[in-house]
Amino acid sequence: MVHVVDDDASFRTAIERRLKKAGYTVATYPSAQQLLIHLPDDKEPGCILLDVRIPGLSGPELQGRLNELGSILPIVFLSGYADVQTTVRTIKAGAEDFLTKPVSSEQLLGAIERALAHHETLRAQRSKLDVVRAQIATLTPRERQVFELVVRGKINKQIAHELGTTERTIKAHRQQVMEKAKIQSLAELVSIAEHLGILAQTPEVGDSG
Repeated sequence: MVHVVDDDASFRTAIERRLKKAGYTVATYPSAQQLLIHLPDDKEPGCILLDVRIPGLSGPELQGRLNELGSILPIVFLSGYADVQTTVRTIKAGAEDFLTKPVSSEQLLGAIERALAHHETLRAQRSKLDVVRAQIATLTPRERQVFELVVRGKINKQIAHELGTTERTIKAHRQQVMEKAKIQSLAELVSIAEHLGILAQTPEVGDSG
């Protein structure tokens, strides 16, 4: 599904016709607010074609709002002006592409293909993370503490000292963490903690026995 956000009705109609001819399902919105009201489900393959200068909430502002909402739908920006500053800002904020109007069918369809392929990758990563998140949720409070200290680079001896227990107990907890998370290596454990945002949190140590 391609979601087209543009305040120019004739442009929306033309783009919709062009995309449907290429075999895409299309939804159009006259404003950023309309897209937010009918927020697209990013579990379905899709992308957003977004005009930069739309009245009310601008394209880059909508991009920021969608990022806050955790949407992973790739955004392809369309603009009547080749504005380097805006291009750089939106690409840095995660935009898939930035096209200047008038855009050729070849350019447009190429950008949409890339955006949809990228979305497919992001969806696969997210479903894998959802599985791991569910596995991590099965850890006991103590195992969770050990997990958080391990991914911060603490060795068994330090963790045992911090949690007031023996190295042998910590070793057993570590083993349980690896088994429950179905993970083979420490590097993989750290990578998962990063993706789940666990490393960004401050561990609470010593609050449960």
